[in-house]
Formats: sequence, structure tokens, C-alpha cells
Amino acid sequence: MKALISAVLTLSASAHAFCGFYVAGGGADLFNNATQVVLMREGTKTVLSMQNNYQGPPENFAMVIPVPIVLQKENVKTLSRDVFVRIDQLAAPRLVEYWEQDPCRERERHERMKEKKSLSAFGAKYDGQFEDALVKVEAQFTVGEYEIVVLSAKDALALELWLKQNKYKIPSGAEPLFRPYIQQGMKFFVARVDVTKVQFKDGMAMLSPLRFHYDSEKFELPVRLGLINAKDKQDLIVHILAKNQRYEVANFPNATIPTNIDLVPSAKNEFGPFYVSLFDRTLQKNPGAVITEYAWQATSCDPCPTAPLTEADMLTFGSDVLPVKPGDPFNPASGFVLTRLHARYDKTSLGEDLVFRAAKGIEGGREHDREAEGLRQTAVESSFNNFQGRYAIRYPWTGEVKCTEPLWGVWGQNPNGGKDIIAAKDTAFQKRDPELLAKLAEADVPVFEVKGRKKLSGVALRAAPGEEKKPEPTAPAPIPTKRWWEFWK
Repeated sequence: MKALISAVLTLSASAHAFCGFYVAGGGADLFNNATQVVLMREGTKTVLSMQNNYQGPPENFAMVIPVPIVLQKENVKTLSRDVFVRIDQLAAPRLVEYWEQDPCRERERHERMKEKKSLSAFGAKYDGQFEDALVKVEAQFTVGEYEIVVLSAKDALALELWLKQNKYKIPSGAEPLFRPYIQQGMKFFVARVDVTKVQFKDGMAMLSPLRFHYDSEKFELPVRLGLINAKDKQDLIVHILAKNQRYEVANFPNATIPTNIDLVPSAKNEFGPFYVSLFDRTLQKNPGAVITEYAWQATSCDPCPTAPLTEADMLTFGSDVLPVKPGDPFNPASGFVLTRLHARYDKTSLGEDLVFRAAKGIEGGREHDREAEGLRQTAVESSFNNFQGRYAIRYPWTGEVKCTEPLWGVWGQNPNGGKDIIAAKDTAFQKRDPELLAKLAEADVPVFEVKGRKKLSGVALRAAPGEEKKPEPTAPAPIPTKRWWEFWK
């Protein structure tokens, strides 16, 4: 039902080979040997944007991407790098710091609210030609620092030989991976760098992101070509932008990352390793799964580690070439859902390309997602998409309590100001400690049978106004002096 996307094969014999689809985590510049991919989809139109970093002699860099049609120059453009950093950070798992608000002031506020008419909860609806003709150059052009050829081939070995004879430094063993794409009638988009147009930073070639678009009924990600350079496990993160629609994979298991886990304060300095531990535990429980880390309206967020996407960002990622229905006003940002999918695989664990399918809306990772024993840590189906990997450090109220009926468990921003949202960084490169989840979890994580460092009741985690549990004293209640977790025992 949907479109066909891309796979990258880096081509360098010397230095470290660029790892196809090796992606860094949110919140930081992408690192050596990393690729970030953003897919925009509407109808049968797909726009693919790809961010590459390359370490090694730039004259040895090239990439090969299977595409369903012969791309022309008007289909291809280069982009600014900044927008990739922001979309990665926007959808990355985030750590939030919450401070318990003055329980007496919250009681007063709650009583005032009871006197007013009920309001809506949110106030808005969520709503060149080879000698034997086995390889043919279909198109040839230059975009930015890239010299591009689009090839068709009738034989995989002939394609491998053509690339080598034309000084593309491909690794050995490419022929078997080319074969299935040739059998499907795919073309091959090949980009090589003009070294005279490359900028360098700390010895690294800073390559411009590439964007191209095409029409196809299929919505696939042919990642097997990327495996040719794989040495160890690789992380693949794909962001999909589509109107009013979340996506998941159709040919592998799907899972959502556990969310709403409260952490001990020391987790602030170990959030990256913590998240890796959580991700690895999720894969262990769901072997071979592709993990959904985010599904949300692209132009909003809560909490926001960075600003949401703008109309200009959406135009950059491809809404300028999407089809517009007759009579519909053109709005480059209207209705888009941003889905973040995360897979971790090696040569032996990913035997076929990823196929995407439309999926129902989900929500989770919000402060109001409560159940009997605390914040709900799983995703649930919904008519809209509001799901994120969100983790919290909570600082209980330590000030005076002068009222007789304090309202505990209301959390908010730091009263002294300051940053309180941290996006996970460089998750592909973090140290992997399987025990870190248990070491840093404050509350229980039932899905992994992990006991938190402190046993906290649901009402202590987040008491909704009017639903707080009250002690049952045998005498008139004194002014509470206990800590909040003791108060609710």
C-alpha cells in the first residue's frame, strides 16, 4: 500500500567503512559512520532524506541505494544538516525532572477549580554502458558535492564488476545482495563525492544530506545492502512523517519501548546507558522486534526536548512534492504524524528488508497515564498518537507544610528554573550494562520483573486532584511532617 525506500551501501576499502544505516541516538550531532533517514509518505509518493557522515578519504566514498524508478536531477537535492539534528532530538527518548509542588498551594488551587465549570482535558481535538549491455547508465547528473549515476542491471555480478571497473571501491561479497533487487527490476542510485567540494571538520568529511523522491506502491526499506559492511551489531533508526498516520513494520515483530519509569536522581548522569539497558531488555523480551520509540503529531510535543517541526522543516523533508487533492488548501505541516522506529541487528539477524504498514494510533508516556499501581508503563491503542519514551526523576517537596489537608503528588517544573528535559544521546555508542535498569529504576518495572529502589504507590507517583489517598487517623489529623512516600503508606 505504501512506498519503497532506501538502503545504503558504503563503499570504502581503506579506513573505517561507512556502516549502512548505522544511526546515533537523539540529542547530538551524528557521529562517524552513521546515517540518519527520514521518510515522508503520502499516497504512493515517497520522499527520502538521508544524513551521512564519513570517516576516511573522501575519494573512496560512495553509496548505492536501490530505487524503484530512474531518478532524474529534478528528483534529487541536498539539504541543510541542522534539520536532521532537530528531528532526531525531538523524537528521542527523554528524561524529565519534576519537582513536587507546594502541597498547600495545590490544595487551594484545586478547591478554586472545583468551583468553576469543568473544562475540556486538553482544549483541542487530537485528533555509461557495460560491454555486454548487462549494466546501463540510465541517468547521470551532479547535485552539490555528489556525482550521481542511476544504473539498471540484468546481472548482479555484472553490476559488481561495473562498479569496480569504474573505481567505486565496493567491498567483496556485494553480488548476492544485489541479486534480489535486480530480480525486482530495481534501479541503483549511485552517489560519489567530488572531493574538491567537500568541507572537513576534525578530519571528517561533512557531507550534505541528500533528498530524493519517487512513486511506488510499496513502502519498503531495503536494508540488506547495508549489511555488507556490518562487523558487529548496528542500530537503525527511521523517522517516518505521514499525514494522520503512524507506521510499524509488517514483516517483523513490533514492540513499544516501556515508558513512564521513574528513576533515581543519579540517573541524570547515566541516562544514555540506562536507556540502552532498557532497550536491550526490550529486545531480549521481544526477539527480532522493531521498537517504536515515538509516535506524535510532528508540530507539537510534551515535554519538548527541542522545538517541534515547523512548516519550513516539513517543506525541507518533502511536503513540497507531495500530492495535493483538488480543492484542499496546501498546508505543508498539517496533520503529519512523526513515528520513530528503532532496530538493532547484525548480518545474521535481519534476513529481509523492512516492509512498513499503517498502524493504529497509540498513546503512552504522559503524566496522566495512571493505573492502580502507578504510572502506566505500556502503550495503549488510541484514536490519536501521543506516545513517547519518557522517564522521570522526581524531587519531593521539602518545604514547610502549614495546612491540614495538603494535596500531595502534584508535579511540575523546577521552582528555581533551569533545564529539566534531557534527550537520550548517542545510544548506538553507549556502554551496555544489562543490570543498569534495575540499578537506576526508582519504581517497579513489572514487565521485566524489576523491583524499584523504593516501593511507591500509584497515588504517590501522581495523585490526580481529588483522587489522592488520605490517611485514616484515629485522632484529629496533625500537620503532616512525614516525607511524601511515608505519608501515603
